[in-house]
Amino acid sequence: IGYTINDTVGVFDRIREYLVLYPKRDLRENVNNALNATLSRTINTSDDIGYLLAILFFGGETIRGFIFALALGVVVGTLSTLFVATPIAYGLMKREGLGKK
Repeated sequence: IGYTINDTVGVFDRIREYLVLYPKRDLRENVNNALNATLSRTINTSDDIGYLLAILFFGGETIRGFIFALALGVVVGTLSTLFVATPIAYGLMKREGLGKK
């Protein structure tokens, strides 16, 4: 949940920033540019997956379940930011008439 919240807040903050900086741009363009601008940050945040996988495969039996849950959370959190939260926000903002007037 922490990865999802962290990444989603970063993307949404950039969308809000772009709506103020570029009010004449289309909403879709602003959302797409904001997502592209934060994509490297999102990928870097989920970069810990390599360490988690190393511990999962080479670590002891007692920690394996916990590390699997962490790794799954990182993957799901990253994907939910990119493919769930941002499209839902775009749809809601479009329905409310935000963006290009």
